[in-house]
Amino acid sequence: MLKSLMVAVGTLSALPALAAWQLDSNDSQLHFLSTKNAQVTEIHEFKQLEGSVDDSGALKIQVDLASVATGIDIRDTRMQTKLFNTSEYTSATFSGTLPETVLTMAAGTSAIKTIEGAIDLQGKNVATTFTVMINRLTDTTFTVATVKPTLLAAGDFGLTEGVKTLQSIAGLESITMTVPVTFAATFTQQ
Repeated sequence: MLKSLMVAVGTLSALPALAAWQLDSNDSQLHFLSTKNAQVTEIHEFKQLEGSVDDSGALKIQVDLASVATGIDIRDTRMQTKLFNTSEYTSATFSGTLPETVLTMAAGTSAIKTIEGAIDLQGKNVATTFTVMINRLTDTTFTVATVKPTLLAAGDFGLTEGVKTLQSIAGLESITMTVPVTFAATFTQQ
């Protein structure tokens, strides 16, 4: 019996660890704004997100860059090919750590917290901070949503030339090189 138990434990420890929490992609959103010709601001989003939080609070969210949705199909295609170069870079990833108290919050409580981490995009790793509201809905569900936008600069990720290319193709006087980013994410315990 003891030998069987030891074999079972050894087998389980050889399996990859599963994250304690998974992002609910159906109930999560990531938006960014762009401004063209100095006064026309538009809302865009990414439709496909994946993510997890492990028991230590390590957070990872992966964004499928080909899922960019601007409301105009040809613009989506141009952003995929001319800006994000999705044939070479399929995703962007945010990695960070939730504050220790988040995973022990009681159901029905909320708190404003700062999440520090980094975004990997186009081979660049850029330190990034988000100010968020965390709501612990139940023992097995919590939400994280920005309370203010985080500004991301195209130049930090090597996207300046891509933005200029889009501007030229569309015949625009300007496109801003800094975009505000907001998100709302729901995590459920597995």
